[in-house]
Amino acid sequence: MTKTESSNFSEFHPKRLQTFLRDMLGGLQGEMRLERIGGGQSNPTFFVTFDNRELVLRKKPSGEILPSAHAVDREYRIMTALARSRVPVPETVLYHAEPDIVGTPFYLMERLQGRVFPEYSLPGVSPEHRKAMYASMAQTLADLHQVDAQAIGLSGFGREGNYFARQLARWGSQWEAADQKDNPQLDSLLAWLRANLPSDDETTVCHGDFRLGNLMFHPTEPRVIGVLDWELSTLGHPLADLAYNCIAWHTLPSEYGGIRGLDLQALGIPSQAEYLQQYYHFTQRSRGAEAFHFAFALFRLAVIFEGIAARARSGSAASDNAASVGPLGKAFARRGLELLDKTFVI
Repeated sequence: MTKTESSNFSEFHPKRLQTFLRDMLGGLQGEMRLERIGGGQSNPTFFVTFDNRELVLRKKPSGEILPSAHAVDREYRIMTALARSRVPVPETVLYHAEPDIVGTPFYLMERLQGRVFPEYSLPGVSPEHRKAMYASMAQTLADLHQVDAQAIGLSGFGREGNYFARQLARWGSQWEAADQKDNPQLDSLLAWLRANLPSDDETTVCHGDFRLGNLMFHPTEPRVIGVLDWELSTLGHPLADLAYNCIAWHTLPSEYGGIRGLDLQALGIPSQAEYLQQYYHFTQRSRGAEAFHFAFALFRLAVIFEGIAARARSGSAASDNAASVGPLGKAFARRGLELLDKTFVI
């Protein structure tokens, strides 16, 4: 009989999945063990383990969702394509577009063995390894932004040009349409961003949620072995990815695991300026991120957390900690406005 870490898999029948995998993959030994992992607002994810093979399953959530949301087919496509690049990604196995097996479309990838750190302070790591891990993170992001999208089959993966104008229209409209708005600082931040759109434009492959918690590091070595959670990936502006990756320098440990206020030198963590210079060195960029890019990253995250707060108030939040993380919308809006102070130096 199929073994699971939980007796309640109301979304689908594990036995049906086991039969499907034995037919499709062949050579699987022992009974399947199924364990749901993670949580939050993302795509449901499961460890699928046999005696001789360890896999990860990512599926679209059940129920009504926006047509473009939770596109597991895009995750599968970009990871499969990036296998031909220097960007470390899990090896994809198969994509199944029909709902007959687990209730929604899903894909499988090989399971990586390593370490994931939700907090940018990297608890339990030596200062020397922290320094190397931050350098590896910068190198990985640089490698992603230097990928030739057309050469690896990702042309058409997103719209090219006017990235920030389109993103600001999307997130600004979402915020303005929100019920029970109570964040005047976010209104002020949105007004400033609309008045200060940068004139430059470029397009690269972007992750969309490139942060430390979405990276897997080697079990013992200070290097990235896998970039995870590609559901927000697209063709976009590389400085949007970079600025989002740097939010931790602007936020407190209590604000989504930031490092503001910590003794970075003692920890072995580079300053934001030092980290940015590493990225610029790896990419050979002549122009770097400015206040707009960081303010936009904080604005986008503030809108996301305001949405989580609204769902918590209505009782429809997907995560048990939605009520506690919801107030972060105000914190991120406040941090964004701080960037507009002329005394701030990036």
